[in-house]
Amino acid sequence: MPKVIRKSEQQEAAEAGVKDFKEDLGPFVVAAEKTRMAMVFSDAKADGNPIIFANDSFLALTGYERKEVLGQSFNFMLAGVADADALALIQQEFDGGTVNGSEIRYRRKDGHDFWATLFISPVRDEAGEIVQYFASFADVTRYKEDLVQSKTLIAELNHRVKNTLATVQSIVFQALRTATEPQSIHDAIESRLLALSRSHDLLTREDWKSAGLRDIIKDALEPFDGSCLPPRIVLRGGNVRFSPKATLALGIAFNELATNAVKYGALSVDAGSVEISWSLRKVLSDRRLKLIWRETGGPKVVEPTRKGFGTRVVERGLAHELQGEAQLDYRKDGLVFTLDIPAPRAPYND
Repeated sequence: MPKVIRKSEQQEAAEAGVKDFKEDLGPFVVAAEKTRMAMVFSDAKADGNPIIFANDSFLALTGYERKEVLGQSFNFMLAGVADADALALIQQEFDGGTVNGSEIRYRRKDGHDFWATLFISPVRDEAGEIVQYFASFADVTRYKEDLVQSKTLIAELNHRVKNTLATVQSIVFQALRTATEPQSIHDAIESRLLALSRSHDLLTREDWKSAGLRDIIKDALEPFDGSCLPPRIVLRGGNVRFSPKATLALGIAFNELATNAVKYGALSVDAGSVEISWSLRKVLSDRRLKLIWRETGGPKVVEPTRKGFGTRVVERGLAHELQGEAQLDYRKDGLVFTLDIPAPRAPYND
C-alpha cells in the first residue's frame, strides 16, 4: 500500500483552496466529477504538485477516499517511489506532454499494482501563467497483462516449433540413412510425419496442456483401421496425463510399434493380438509408471540383425525424452516392449 504522507502546511493550504478552485472552473469541474475517466487537478504553484481535486472515477480506480488524496503529492501512488524511469516520464508529461501519454505503474490503496496511461495538461490564468495541472488516467492494466500473456504464448509457440522442426529433421535424416528406394523413403517420412501430426491435433484439442495416455495410444493406432480395434487391441490402465513434449514422443513411439506389429508382428495375422497395460507404483520415495506392450498369436519372432530408425525411436529416443528405461524383447512367441519411467507430475495425472 502506498504511504500517505502527513500533509504539510502548504498542502493543507492547497486542500483549503479546493472550494475556490471549483468556483473558478465551475461547469468544467462539475463535468470532471461525473466523467468515467479518472481525473485529478494539481496545484502548479506548490512543491510536489499537490492534488487539489480528484473525481469519483479516480477514487474508484485507486481505492482511496477523497480526504486521503487531497493535498497529497502528485506522485504519492507510484508503485516504485525510486523508479527513475517513471519519474522521468511523469516530468515529461508536466513539461509538455506526449501525443500518446505515458504508461506508469501505480499502486492502489490495497497494495495491488495497476497500469495507467497518464495525460497531463496545464491550466493557465488570464496572464498565461500555469496555475494548475489537469491529469487524466486511463486504466491499461488489462492491456498490459494481455501483452505479457501474448509474449509468453509467442515464446511457447517458438519453442514448440523448434522442437517440432528438430523432430522432423531427425525423421528425415534417419529415413534417408536407413532407406534406399525413393518409395520406401517417402513412406517412412510420411507415416512418421502423420503420427506427429496426430499428436499435434490431440494436444490442440487439449489446449496444449496435457494429453491422456489412452488417448495418445488410440490416436497412434487410428491409421491402422480394423487391425487395431478391440478385441485385437486391449488397453489396461487409467488415462494418465502427460506433458506436451512427452505426448509427442509417445505418439511417434506407439506409431512405430503399431507399424511393426501390422507389418511383421501379431497384427499381421488374423489370430494375433496386442495387450497394452500400464500402472503407477511407488519405488522408495519416487512414483513410477510401468507400461508393457505385449504381442501374442503372431508369427514367430526373429530379432533383427540391425536396429532401424523405429527401434532407435522406441528404445533410445523414448528413454531419453522420458528419462527412464525402454526395452524391446524379441521373444519367440511375441514381441514385448517395456517402458519404465518416472510418473508424470501433477497436473499431468488424472
